[in-house]
Amino acid sequence: MSSRIAGEVATSRENNLDHMLRLSERDPLYLLGLHPTGAWQFAEVLALMAKLCGVSPDPDHRYGQDTIDPDRTLDRLDAMAARLAIAADRKESVFIATGHPVGLRPTHTAVAAALGRAGCTLLTPARGWRHPDSSPYGDRGVLDYLDHVGVLMGYGGYPRHTHSPLLMEAVLDELASTGQPPPDLVVADHGWAGAAGQAGIDSMGYADCNDPALFVGEAEGSVLVTVPLDDNVEPSLYGPMTQYLLARAGLTA
Repeated sequence: MSSRIAGEVATSRENNLDHMLRLSERDPLYLLGLHPTGAWQFAEVLALMAKLCGVSPDPDHRYGQDTIDPDRTLDRLDAMAARLAIAADRKESVFIATGHPVGLRPTHTAVAAALGRAGCTLLTPARGWRHPDSSPYGDRGVLDYLDHVGVLMGYGGYPRHTHSPLLMEAVLDELASTGQPPPDLVVADHGWAGAAGQAGIDSMGYADCNDPALFVGEAEGSVLVTVPLDDNVEPSLYGPMTQYLLARAGLTA
């Protein structure tokens, strides 16, 4: 793809393999809030990422460029669209958030707006919750919402990139403490999607080829849909993909 959302992507092979190894070692920074039940040794993670994402299956390919299978991207976008259509039909409660406040946020914003028009309830709990500065994720800021999309807002007033699952856990804690049910559906990425899936919620997320945890989550059934793509290209390049997703879901304005 010319946008490099899929196909030959910018994410390096070295980075991909390093993150697969760290997941196999159960490094919490690379689990995205999930607690896999399988062994998931390095070779198993690599094989899974070749199958579900489209990276090279060759363990001797250790440097240079890697790939994401565009057909797999389209397949999982179709699966995401099917679940979005169900949410719209049922007028479900939906929580939408992103750890990519630049690249993917316009896509999340468009999905939130479309579901809102369809009559879904867009949840925005725990606004102002402060992320622990001392957590292993190294994040600083508070939970906030931009057009019904949850983000980690830095103290300077700018949304920040984050992998932390603690934000999603805070959302669920706030709902539970106020006697509200969890969302019917979460549409997110990174730790937002992982923590929601771990909590037993229908969770769908986007994931790059260096974020194997959500693919493991899908393989184990804790994550409903994981869409493989480069998750940090220029925001406008996701426009055609976003239009495709909403059209397939029957949510085009």
